[in-house]
Amino acid sequence: MGHIEQGLEQALRTRPVPLSTEARLRFLLAAHRHSTRRVAAVLGVSQRTVQRWVTKKPGARRPPGPLHLQAIEEAVLARWQPRIRARRRAQAEAEGFVFHTRARFGFAAAAGSSDDPRVRRITQALPGEVARELFAARDAGAGEQQQLVILARGLGHAYFRDGGRRAHGLHIAFRDLEFTDFSIG
Repeated sequence: MGHIEQGLEQALRTRPVPLSTEARLRFLLAAHRHSTRRVAAVLGVSQRTVQRWVTKKPGARRPPGPLHLQAIEEAVLARWQPRIRARRRAQAEAEGFVFHTRARFGFAAAAGSSDDPRVRRITQALPGEVARELFAARDAGAGEQQQLVILARGLGHAYFRDGGRRAHGLHIAFRDLEFTDFSIG
């Protein structure tokens, strides 16, 4: 998962995802009415395997392997706060969001300008159109580079061209992303 994907996921959540494997398994069990059979079907393992992972008996407990840990994490992330995520996404698409980043920005401008790429830290409110385009691209499976293009276009308009009031021919090159953070509402 890239910087942009992680930033979007964190912005859509209001509480942190459980970190320990034990807490994640408890969450999955609660989400599936404490049925080890349903959790096993979701994870693609046997019911007995899930029972071994969650048993309280000393000596009978077995920790999940690395592949199973990944499946558990993906299952938890897919089921964590679905209504809140949908509400925050709708809010971002309607009202926009604040984008915080530190990256290397360069410009394609007229000859003789001093617009060499340099690292900048930018915090900028972006409109809902950018959020809609970004979420649509993410849902369609767009990669980090395509999402960078969308954000560069949004930042170019809102930050560098001041909403279309200046620098009309300026094209933004956005790369070497160090971090991203999104704030919704």
